[in-house]
Amino acid sequence: MSIKSFQEIERALVARWPETKINPTLDRIEHLVDFLGSPQLSYPTIHIAGTNGKTSTSRMIDSLCQELGLRTGRFTSPHLENILERIAINGIPIDELTFAKSYQDIEPYLSLVDEKMPNSLSFFEVMTALAFVTFAEHPVDVGIFECGMGGEWDSTNVIDNKVAVVTSIGFDHMEYLGNTLEEIATTKSGIIKKGEFAVLARQEREAAQALLKRCAIMNTTPLREGIEYEVIQRDVAVGGQLLTIRGVYGIYEDLFLPLHGKHQSSNAATALAAVEVFAGETKISQEIVSDAFANATSPGRCEIISRDPTIIIDAAHNPHGAISLKETFTSEFSLENIILVFAAMGDKDIPGFLAELYPIIDQVIITKNSSPRSAEINQIREFASDIFEDAQISTAANLEEALQLAKSRASATQDSGSVAILVTGSVVTAGEMRSLIKRKA
Repeated sequence: MSIKSFQEIERALVARWPETKINPTLDRIEHLVDFLGSPQLSYPTIHIAGTNGKTSTSRMIDSLCQELGLRTGRFTSPHLENILERIAINGIPIDELTFAKSYQDIEPYLSLVDEKMPNSLSFFEVMTALAFVTFAEHPVDVGIFECGMGGEWDSTNVIDNKVAVVTSIGFDHMEYLGNTLEEIATTKSGIIKKGEFAVLARQEREAAQALLKRCAIMNTTPLREGIEYEVIQRDVAVGGQLLTIRGVYGIYEDLFLPLHGKHQSSNAATALAAVEVFAGETKISQEIVSDAFANATSPGRCEIISRDPTIIIDAAHNPHGAISLKETFTSEFSLENIILVFAAMGDKDIPGFLAELYPIIDQVIITKNSSPRSAEINQIREFASDIFEDAQISTAANLEEALQLAKSRASATQDSGSVAILVTGSVVTAGEMRSLIKRKA
């Protein structure tokens, strides 16, 4: 039997129900994994939910597990540049042939579920099943799964995790998750399973109460940032930060993390606590932790992608993420002029995002990414006009034109001090700009 090309499969996936449009149920994915023989139960798993920091935390968990000698399978979403990024083995995205073979394994069962259920399987549900099968066919010692949205009815929640991780919770996707932190946290707490561990990053009071309530109901042991584990010391260093972390079972000193931002130190501590309890409920070797964090990467997260001028891309897409971005720029970069290239999705809190960034931004270039969900330029300009002076605001038809304009502005302001271009507003924006800059380089 001939194998479909990667391009054919990608087109078929994109034609399905989009991952941004949710029908909150596990019925379809449960039917599909039943047909497939429940491959997701063939390896132990770590499950990550939250509003911000999920992907960075997942990648650090992956790095720690690899340093421990474990073969890892990591599923994250959304992707920055290529769909293959979502499914990685030992930190490396699978290739097109592996992807195609996994799809061929599950394809006969997709139509069976589509015919059986009121709605067809979504893009995200099929991608999740592809990860389940790939990690079973190329046996891994641990599956690391990031929720797509929510937790309780997220497609990944058919796994039986050994450790549940909940990163920082804020307001996002309220149309599906609820309008209060308590409602949002309650939905995300659905990944906390009976009798295991739940590693909980620092939360607002309402979110913390909802998470702890779920732990009590499920008889799960909560490990809370600031109580059972924490960052003891954090110092800004060249190319990242130097950390001392009190883990669940010991203290780890002088850990270099090549990622920027206080939020990344929290993600590192949370990842370390999760791996401590996953890998034997004991302290991990200092050398292993040092090597794991030194090798950690998180593309598109406050990533310096180019110099002369400095161009930084960040996938922040909600006010909660903008706050972390603002704090990082304020504390870790000595910049006198920041030019913002901004393109966001139309269903996001654009005024809230821009208001958070306002104190650090000197000029704003408003544009669009290629997504059909991208907010219209004039719509963003209306929001921006309520926050910035008109003289600060410019527009560009697309990201390439916005980059050219930003570079021109940066060149003109070099004499007035250090300048940087910040590209943000959406994961799609960060990914497309990353690809654009790499092509030009």
